[in-house]
Amino acid sequence: MPPQPNPNAVFLNIPYDQDFQSLYIAYIVGLYQLGLTPFLTSGIPGGERRLDRILALIQSCRYSIHDLSRVELSATPPATPRSNMPLELGLTITWAKMHPKRHTWFLWESIHRRIQKSMSDLDGTDAHIHSGTVVGVLSELRNAFVRDGAPSVQAMMVAYSAVESSIHEILEGAGTRNLYAAATFRELCLLARGAARLTQEGIKDGLAT
Repeated sequence: MPPQPNPNAVFLNIPYDQDFQSLYIAYIVGLYQLGLTPFLTSGIPGGERRLDRILALIQSCRYSIHDLSRVELSATPPATPRSNMPLELGLTITWAKMHPKRHTWFLWESIHRRIQKSMSDLDGTDAHIHSGTVVGVLSELRNAFVRDGAPSVQAMMVAYSAVESSIHEILEGAGTRNLYAAATFRELCLLARGAARLTQEGIKDGLAT
């Protein structure tokens, strides 16, 4: 039996494409604002045992978010921007079914009821609808992870703007244009963690409630 999962860890199963970048940043910032820590498969090294490492990462997280909003129903052939997403969702559902007290997973979409068409086997599962916006992601994170003393969406947006304004610097320093790479993901997390500390200080001072 794997060790108990980190109670604040959230596995993010999201598209790794340019058009999703603003929502990706919102997830990272929003989770830190709520005292949670995001994890991605992009930080896992390759090799023949990569699948085992992915499963171990899922098992180490108390929660997971699976964002299906980039599934293109009209595409030919139909595809998601990252073809591993359904595999990671399947692994997560299987693990959660076997150990329901160790893992809770959430589905996210941008359009109401589209999930019944994109993945009909998930019909009956309620999805968090973010409408493809940063505010939507932050708002639904607060709904999914209810926390006493959680910052307002407005305060979270201030933190998002501060982090987003540093993205060019992060990419330039890493010598890459890929914000989903392991090194840039780490830098993004460091910024988001720092922004979360500032938000909490503001809440204590009565400025961000």
